[in-house]
Amino acid sequence: MSGIDVGEELGARAAQARALSLLRIRSRALAVAILPAAVAVVLFAAGAQGHLAGPAWDTVRWTVLGVAVVVLLVTVLVAVSVARARPAMSPTVPVPEEGAPDLYRLVRDLADRLDVPAPSAIALTPDCDSWLEDRTHRALRRGAVAAAEAGAAAPVLVIGSPFLWWMRVAELRAVLAPVVAGTGPSAHPDIAAARRFVRGLDASIADAAAGRGTVRGAPLAFAGWVSRLLLRACRDHAAEMERCVAAAASMRAQTVDHGLRIAAQEQVGLAYAGWDRLLTRVALPAWRMGRWPSRLDAGVVSALTELSRRDRLADGFALRLGERPACDLLEEPGVADEAASLLAARLFHGGPAESGPGWAPVDWQQYPDEVVDRKWRTEAARLHRVLDTLGVPRASAADPAVPTLARVMEHLSGSGGPGGPGEELAAGIGAAVAREEAATPGHGSPEHGGPGHGGPGSGAAEDPLDLWGPGPLPLFPLQPPRTGTELLADHVAAMVCCAAVDTAGAAPGLDWLDGPALLVGGERRADLATPVLSLVEDGDPDPLLSWLAEVGVRSDKPVRLV
Repeated sequence: MSGIDVGEELGARAAQARALSLLRIRSRALAVAILPAAVAVVLFAAGAQGHLAGPAWDTVRWTVLGVAVVVLLVTVLVAVSVARARPAMSPTVPVPEEGAPDLYRLVRDLADRLDVPAPSAIALTPDCDSWLEDRTHRALRRGAVAAAEAGAAAPVLVIGSPFLWWMRVAELRAVLAPVVAGTGPSAHPDIAAARRFVRGLDASIADAAAGRGTVRGAPLAFAGWVSRLLLRACRDHAAEMERCVAAAASMRAQTVDHGLRIAAQEQVGLAYAGWDRLLTRVALPAWRMGRWPSRLDAGVVSALTELSRRDRLADGFALRLGERPACDLLEEPGVADEAASLLAARLFHGGPAESGPGWAPVDWQQYPDEVVDRKWRTEAARLHRVLDTLGVPRASAADPAVPTLARVMEHLSGSGGPGGPGEELAAGIGAAVAREEAATPGHGSPEHGGPGHGGPGSGAAEDPLDLWGPGPLPLFPLQPPRTGTELLADHVAAMVCCAAVDTAGAAPGLDWLDGPALLVGGERRADLATPVLSLVEDGDPDPLLSWLAEVGVRSDKPVRLV
C-alpha cells in the first residue's frame, strides 16, 4: 500500500471516528430524554409486584410518570422541529445534463478514476469556490429546481462559474478532483448520518431565530435553545470530521493530474482576485444604477487578461487562453452566464430575481454610455440639487440657471476643512442618497423579487433563494455603506467628468479592473482622485484647477445633467 493510500485510509478512519462521536452525542441526548420514562416503568413494575408499596411510593410513581410524560412530549417537539427544519441551500444555477453533457461526462470520468460515486447533479455559483452539497432533505425536494438536483442520494457538485470561463478544461478537472473525491466519504452511512444530525440542529436554530409569532414562536424558541446546546457539544467533533474528510479526499485526488493541480491552484487565486475587482469596481456601479451586467463571467476573462498585462507576477497566464476554455463544456454558455450574473446581483446587491422596470441587463459594449455616463450625470444632478437646497448661487453670469463646475469649486473652496461647506454638503448628499434608496422598491424583497431565473434549459420557475432562508438580501454585501465624505468626493469627480465630456471632448469608458473611467484622447486618466480630495477635504482648488487646465476643461461652461 502506497503512502497516499495509507494517508487516505487514516483520514477516512479519523472522519468515521468523529462521526461516531457525533452520533454518540445524539444517543446520549436521547438517553437523557427517556430516562424519566425508564424510571417510571421500574417504579410501576415494582408496585405491581408488591414492592415499594404505600401512599408515599404511589405519589413518587405518579410524579415521576408526570415528569416522564412532559419530558417525552418536549423530546418529541424538539425531534420534530429538528427533523422538519429546512436546511439552508446555497443559491445556485442548476445545470441539467442535457445543457452540459460534456461537463457531466468530465465529472463522471473523474469520479471513475477516483473510484467514488459520481455527484447526482451539477450547479453553478457566482463565486470562486466549488463544493459538494447534500440536497436529499425532503424539504429541499419541493419544486422543479430542488427535484432536479436532489433526486439521488449523492451530493450536488457546485462549481464556481468564474472557473468555467477563466480555466482551461484540464485545469478545471484538476481543481475539481479533490472536490469530487469527497463523494466517497459522503456515501459512508455514519458520516452521512452525522452530517444530517448537525444540519438539522443548525436549521432548527435558524427557524427559532426567524420568529413565527408568540404561539408558534415559543416552542420553536425552546427547540432552538436545545439545538444550540447540542450543536455546541458537536462543534469540535463536526469541524474535525470535515477536516478529516477533506484530507482523505485530497489524498485520494493526488493520483489525478497531480502536476497540473499546482498550476491550476495558481489560477484559482488569480480568478478570485479578478472576480473580486470585477464585482466591486465594475458590477457594483451598474447595480446601483439599476442595471445588471449580463456577462459577468465573460467579463472576468477580460479583467484577468488585463491583470496579466499589468502584473508581471501574472505574466504568461494569458497565453493559456489559446487552449479550450471550460465554458465550452456547456451547450449554451451565454445563457448560463446570464443566469449566474443575475444571481450574483441578487446575492451581492439584493437585486430582483428577474428583469423589469428599473432593473435591466446591460452588455459590455453599452456599459460606458448606459452606466458610466448616466452614473456621472445622475450624481452631478444630485450634487446641484443639494447645492440648491443649501441656497448656493449659480456661478454662470450669462445664464444663472445652468449648472457649472465652477459653482461647485467656488462653494467648496470657500472655507475648507471640517465644519466648512464641504462637511455640510457631504451631509446633504448622504441624506439625499439615503432618501432615494428608501424610496426605491426593495430589490431583494420577495414582493419585488418575482419568480426565479432558471439555469440553461432548466425550465425552473422557483426563486433559487427560496430555500436559502428568511434572511435579508443581499446575503453577501460587497462594501460597507459609504461615508458622507466619500459620497461627496464621488459626486464632485462625477461633475468633473461631465464637464470634461461636454467641454473637452473626453468620453466615458470602462476599465476592467477599476470600473468607470474617463478617456481623454482615447487614453484613461486615472489621476483625478487626488486633486478632487484636495478640494473636498482641504478646500484647496489649485490641484484641480491645474488638472482642468491640462485636460482643457472649461469649468464655467454649462454641463448637461439627467
